[in-house]
Amino acid sequence: MTRATTVRAVLAAAVLLVSVLITLTMSPRLGLDLQGGTRMVLQAKDSATAKADRESTDRTLEVLRRRIDSLGVAEPTLTRSGEDRIIVELPDVQDPRKAAEVIGRTAQLSFHAVRGPGTEQEKGKAAGLSLPDEEGRLLALGQARLTGAGVKDAGASFDAQQGAGWTVALDFHKDAGREWTRLTGEAACHPAQDERRRVAIVLDDRVISSPQVAPSVGCSVGLPSGSTQITGSFGADEARDLALLIKGGALPLPVEIVEQRTVGPTLGAAAIDASVRAALIGAAATALFITFVYRLFGALAATALAAYGVISYAALVALGVTLTLPGLAGFVLAIGMAVDANVLVFERAREEYAQRSGRPLRSAMTAGFRNAWSAVADSNVTTLIAAGLLFFLGSGPVKGFGVTLAIGVLASMFSALVIARALTEIASRSRFVGDYRGVNGIARPGRVRTWLARRDPQLFRSPRRWLLISTVLIAVAGLGIVVRGVDLGVEFTGGRLVEYSTSRPVDVETARTVLAGAGFGDAEVTTAGAGDLSVRTGDLDNHEEHALRAALAEEGGDTTKVRDELIGPSLGDELRRNAIIALAVAVLVQLAYLAVRFRWTFALASVATLVHDVILLVGAFAWLGRTVDGIFLAALLTVIGYSVNDSVVVFDRVRELWAKARRESVTTIANRAVLQTVPRTVNTGMGALFILAALAVLGGDSLEDFALALLIGICVGTYSSVLTAVPVALTLEKRAKTPPPARKRASGRTSGAGARRRDPLDNGARV
Repeated sequence: MTRATTVRAVLAAAVLLVSVLITLTMSPRLGLDLQGGTRMVLQAKDSATAKADRESTDRTLEVLRRRIDSLGVAEPTLTRSGEDRIIVELPDVQDPRKAAEVIGRTAQLSFHAVRGPGTEQEKGKAAGLSLPDEEGRLLALGQARLTGAGVKDAGASFDAQQGAGWTVALDFHKDAGREWTRLTGEAACHPAQDERRRVAIVLDDRVISSPQVAPSVGCSVGLPSGSTQITGSFGADEARDLALLIKGGALPLPVEIVEQRTVGPTLGAAAIDASVRAALIGAAATALFITFVYRLFGALAATALAAYGVISYAALVALGVTLTLPGLAGFVLAIGMAVDANVLVFERAREEYAQRSGRPLRSAMTAGFRNAWSAVADSNVTTLIAAGLLFFLGSGPVKGFGVTLAIGVLASMFSALVIARALTEIASRSRFVGDYRGVNGIARPGRVRTWLARRDPQLFRSPRRWLLISTVLIAVAGLGIVVRGVDLGVEFTGGRLVEYSTSRPVDVETARTVLAGAGFGDAEVTTAGAGDLSVRTGDLDNHEEHALRAALAEEGGDTTKVRDELIGPSLGDELRRNAIIALAVAVLVQLAYLAVRFRWTFALASVATLVHDVILLVGAFAWLGRTVDGIFLAALLTVIGYSVNDSVVVFDRVRELWAKARRESVTTIANRAVLQTVPRTVNTGMGALFILAALAVLGGDSLEDFALALLIGICVGTYSSVLTAVPVALTLEKRAKTPPPARKRASGRTSGAGARRRDPLDNGARV
């Protein structure tokens, strides 16, 4: 072995060993859509005393953390998102009503002196606040003397001896305790039964208790901090909730729930099982396919593919990436995309071996890796751009998909350029492998390449006919968007989407009638697979959702909530805006990158093809009546990366061939480049299709639309990268004045049009 091969083999073995160790000793961090639970996004709002900035939102987060800890939720996660949003994840919490009530209330607790009976004119005024007491009588209250921030501790207890029922005991901090003593001492100076002897305790502008100071308390003496009790007509739950809120502290800022998702644990477990089955079957089918096409070297690539799976999974676990359902799908999808680099290398090696039949197999493989590097790098960079856009402009699970896809791309490059290269270099040095063409898989040109060479079709004699076909397809897709309309998901429109599983089958019409009778006439009811019901409504709070579920239970028996998504209208507008921005940025970034790496005509043709694919995919979903949501956006941006990936491979070959034959017409060059790259396009597409077909069939309802979008996108992208991108580029080249690309020497310098290759025996010396 050469030194380079030894280094690659040692590096591959070390990385693989560490990856296996991580896989065996560490567990993945599962998102709530895989383990079950509730996820909330809280929007902090400005208050009269504080602005919703980073600092005040962090203080709000800490108060929420104390409240949630009091709820007893196992391993809750709270993180700030941006300046004024807080993401709360509560594993195993299936009914978010109690959690939403506790963490969403501002709990602005204050203590007031009572000035006497109140009046309607003063009701609600800040200067002279009048609020009804527990019995509904108005009390005129003074300014707040204490706030909930002064409370040190609070606890609920049942007072059976005094007959007071449930009470809440308060303990104040030192300074607040002295103020409490002064407040109760001033109240004690008024006669018994006088309204002014009362102290009002107000929670969120509601008097929750207004007790008289006991007759035993002397004027100006007051109550000590530790002996204060709030009494009232509390039930056990009310007393405990009140104590929890007071002990947790007042929120520095009011918060609003703008997004809420609940996933049942059975749905998450089923999604994991389905994705694992799809991954195993799809990966096995892909491995068998490339083994059949490339024989021994295909089997070695399949081995590297298995190593890729271990490495990328270990990277996800080691980096602590939260594995969501779209992320899991991205992990499975990247297995199919990981084949791409190997296919590029093997096809270039076949070309080198066919052009120079006398050269050794290992020399052809080395040339294959060298010649494929440019296309591999460019195609993977375009996919990384799409993954980056998913992470920075996506939200929730879409971010996880972006991270997983990026890790998958990097791991696939390591797998192809280090592991697979080390294995193939070792194998190519074997005389047995080199002598038997039927074994190595490289010495034979392949059926697709042989058929194309024999037929030599002239695809671009009339580029306009392909452009006409693409125009017709765009018109059909646009008609679907206009006529059928795009069914935007709850993420983009706002509202609530809940899926229920009933013990007795309930048809859609019956469910609609039942819900209309319960006051939910605007609810859209559809089936959600396996007999489940999907209910989509506008504004629906947690109490109303509970009533809706109860109405369904009367007809369907035991009704279980499988999935629950609530998106506030403001967040829906923002997500819709971000989706448009993501697509626009994707187009501009790809255009800029390709313009730098290639000619402006190639870049513009690639971006035009990208827009063509986006319109066709959205139009297909419009005609099929499928929902366009955040998961669809992830699939769409992935299709963009895949489409540009294919175009890059074709244009990279056009650039290479044109530089070698600058006097030939670009149409002839483009036709030759397409025919040479078609085997790679077909083989790579087949590898991805195996994975996606497995996801579509075995991935379950939650991944069906995702897999369908990618299946349509890859088919459209494969077609357009050849029969749309190239005709557009040829049309633009007719009007362009840019000279053909210059040829690169082995040293990396370019030569002029008339330069000749120097004889290897010529040292360049001249007299």
